[in-house]
Order: sequence, then C-alpha cells, then structure tokens
Amino acid sequence: MAERVHPRDSPPSSGEHPTPPSSQKPIPQPGTYVIQIPKDQVYRVPPPENARRYAHLSKRKSSRSTCCRCCCCFLTTILSLLLVAAIAAAVIYFIFKPKAPNYSVDNVAIKGFNLTSSSPLSPEFDVTIRAHNPNDKIGIYYEKGSSVKIYYEDVNLCNGVLPAFYQPTNNVTLFKTALKGSGIELTTAALRSLSNDQKKGTVPFTLKLRAPVKIKVGSIKTWKITVKVTCKITVDKLTTASKIVSKDCDYGVNLW
Repeated sequence: MAERVHPRDSPPSSGEHPTPPSSQKPIPQPGTYVIQIPKDQVYRVPPPENARRYAHLSKRKSSRSTCCRCCCCFLTTILSLLLVAAIAAAVIYFIFKPKAPNYSVDNVAIKGFNLTSSSPLSPEFDVTIRAHNPNDKIGIYYEKGSSVKIYYEDVNLCNGVLPAFYQPTNNVTLFKTALKGSGIELTTAALRSLSNDQKKGTVPFTLKLRAPVKIKVGSIKTWKITVKVTCKITVDKLTTASKIVSKDCDYGVNLW
C-alpha cells in the first residue's frame, strides 16, 4: 500500500541542529506530500492511439490462437481415425488372411470375321472366364454394371457383361459371356495384319474386364470395389473352333 508522509509544521528552531539529509531519500519541501508506491503496483498507461493499436493486435493474436487450436484438433482427429483404421485392417488381415481371386480365359469361340471383304465387321466372341475364390472365410458378390471388351490393336471389336452372382468361399466358377460388335471398320493395314496373324496361327487379342463387387467378410459386406482384369490372349484362328495358344491375365482393384 502507498504510504503518505506528512509535511513538517515548521522549520527547525535556531537552537536545534538540523538532521543531515539522507543521500538515499531526499527530504520533501515544506508544504508538500510524498506518496510512496511499491514498484509492482505501478502501471504504465499507453496513449490513446497506442491503446487502440494494442487492442487490435491482441484480437489478431487471439484469432490466430483459435485457428491453431482448431487445426491441431482436426489433425489429431484425422490421425486417430487413420490409426484405428490401420489397426482394424491388420486385425482383419490376420484373422481372415485374405487372398486375391484368380481370373483366366478358358475358351474362346469366334465368328463374324470376313477378311476378304472391305465391309464393316460384326464380330462375335463367346468367352468362357474362370473365376477362382481361394479364400476360406471371404465370399464375393458380383454386382450389376460390369463390362467385358475385346480389343485388337487398340480397336474395340465387341462388348458384353458378366452375370450378377455370389461366389462362395473356396469356389471356382466358370461363366460364358457373349460379346458382340457391329459396324466395326478396320483399316487396310489392320485387315492385312489380322490376315497374316491368322496364317501364322497366332492372332493376339486383349480382353478387358471391369466388375463391381462387394466382399463378404463374415456377416459384413463392404462397399463396392471395382475388379479390373486384363488378359492378353492369342488364338490360332478366327473360327468357332479356335484354340487358345497363350494367355496371361493381370488383376487389380479400385477401392473407391
């Protein structure tokens, strides 16, 4: 608290010896007061223009601090969700031990190719596809909306779809799909190349399969996942009695 020092009523008499002034605390003039305030109670008041600037800067700092806290909370939540998802995926993997299904082309019957005419082609492929689900605890639902296409040198010859069905665990399913095309025009060079390949007994085609599926794990079904299969197949001739000379299929998925 502040201490108030009262002034002296009168100067010392001539007979009294004045007390020498202290070098640390000067003696106040008669008729004045000295108020002593502790240093920790002294506050500096800025001028009005500085006060407004200080208030403005204080608000900016407060808003920045709020944004930083929100960003930290958001990042923490995202990291926590990713950690939980990773743990769940690891648990599912070690419990169910999922394996990728296998796909291959077992048979191809071809018709509709007249290589001696320049008229548009109407090719037809009857393709038998083998789908193998090697999992012990995982089933596969093949949904509607699939597509199967045959290409020759990047030219789409014909199209078809797969049937919608459920494939249980440890199951091999053979399904035949009819692929048809119409009004297919090949260049002279492509027709010549196709004829030469048939004479050599090695006609290469590319089969592209896209199928939306849902995975059944126990009693839970996942969201739709797109299965992508690309098969490089080579046949000996362009007839219904054609035989597969070689085949090689690659498998992939789109999770979203």
